[in-house]
Amino acid sequence: MTEAVRFEDKVVIVTGAGGGLGRAHALLFARHGAKVVVNDLGGSTHGEGANASAADKVVAEIRAAGGTAVANHDSVTDGGKIVQNALDAFGRVDVVVNNAGILRDKSFAKMEDADWDLVYKVHVEGAYKVTHAAWPYLREQNFGRVIFTASTSGIYGNFGQSNYGMAKLGLYGLTRTLAIEGRKNNILVNAIAPTGGTRMTEGLIPPQVFEQLKPELVSPLVVFLGSEACEETGGLFEVGGGWMGKVRWERSLGIGFDPRAGFSPDDVAANFARICDFEGAAHPKDNIEAMKEMMANLQKYAG
Repeated sequence: MTEAVRFEDKVVIVTGAGGGLGRAHALLFARHGAKVVVNDLGGSTHGEGANASAADKVVAEIRAAGGTAVANHDSVTDGGKIVQNALDAFGRVDVVVNNAGILRDKSFAKMEDADWDLVYKVHVEGAYKVTHAAWPYLREQNFGRVIFTASTSGIYGNFGQSNYGMAKLGLYGLTRTLAIEGRKNNILVNAIAPTGGTRMTEGLIPPQVFEQLKPELVSPLVVFLGSEACEETGGLFEVGGGWMGKVRWERSLGIGFDPRAGFSPDDVAANFARICDFEGAAHPKDNIEAMKEMMANLQKYAG
């Protein structure tokens, strides 16, 4: 049987691919025929230090299995260098998987500027730098796939992760806009919120569960989203432990007040339960749909 998801003549950049999820992604892309740029600075989970061996080992694994890969040891904040490495080695770039990340977990009361700034710099600025450097090449060839790594900590919040949650949900905001801007050039952009047993989650997940959350159980979705077979864009997917599902925003139908007559905080209080009632909820897919109820309310009370 011919596989629908193949990457012959395609070049894939995977950041933070020296271990965990990124390594699993890189190996599976290579197994499906992609030429892979394995990026990893080799720092700690807290963003300290550097070690070239992590990326080099993954490249060796890919080559030993008959695949094609090169190592890159730049920080994602130097995203232009990573993309240039892909161009120098393989002459093109087709898929960008923004996977690199760090943790600086602290309660908000104890958060220091360095903890906030570094998490933002690696997750958000790093993903921006790599994707922005690749974007002109994706547009020019009229093909591209970009995957951002969000998190349930961004979607739902998590104690001690105000910096991480901020960064991860910010990446989904970037996903939504790039999906709109990229569509006309066949650049599809999606985000995943993965749960995997990696060095970043070790100690945070019960050991018996940790062992079952293999990073390899996340990668098939990532590889599909990176393929020509994928037609989805702007999506957010929770994935882990062999399960995956799509997440979407939901909004109550709300209540409309007369904008001409005005209304008071007491009016809001009296109707607050209805404002928060999700029965028959709406699922706006874009800004236009999101304004539908507001515009209907204005029309209702128009002179």
